[in-house]
Amino acid sequence: MRSKKTIYLAGPDVFLPDAIAVGNSKKALCEEHGFDGLFPYDTEIDSVPINAREDHFVYRANLAMIRRADAGLFNLTPFRGVSADPGTVFELGLMIGLRKPVFGYSNESEDLLTRTREAMPLALDDGVWRDQNGMQVEEYGNADNLMIDASLATGGHPIVRRRVPEGERYRDLGGFEECLRMARDAFGLAAAAPSRRVS
Repeated sequence: MRSKKTIYLAGPDVFLPDAIAVGNSKKALCEEHGFDGLFPYDTEIDSVPINAREDHFVYRANLAMIRRADAGLFNLTPFRGVSADPGTVFELGLMIGLRKPVFGYSNESEDLLTRTREAMPLALDDGVWRDQNGMQVEEYGNADNLMIDASLATGGHPIVRRRVPEGERYRDLGGFEECLRMARDAFGLAAAAPSRRVS
């Protein structure tokens, strides 16, 4: 019997106080859609060798999971600023470099320019938006930096953008489940059973 496809689950949800519970909810949805979810907290921190740096151990463990995974699913909701979590973006780039299918969602529907204008003063200079340092701000209508959006769109799976209540932006799994449906179609898997929606 062929084993299930595995999906690496990346995003800033690992920083939530109940990150393990959120990860388990994501993994349960993966199971419903015919996948095995690999969540960063699946690596046991208490197994860090004595005298080893915990951050380096986590880095190597996550790289191993990314290499083992068949695909990646990325929570690109803005985190501590106007853009996605940099660690998540690093992992997205790595998986693209490994030529594996990637899927992404953001629980923020406004584009990058709109969010940047709300976060800091911008000036329109000869038709170009610039920040207080004179640096251009992208105006493509994308969810985030063009390299992020284009990497998903050119792979055939554009970023899923949704607006959710502020207090639920790192917990709402509607966009996550939409990405799972895209992944199921990409791998030619049968339709999933009706969802026990976890948000």
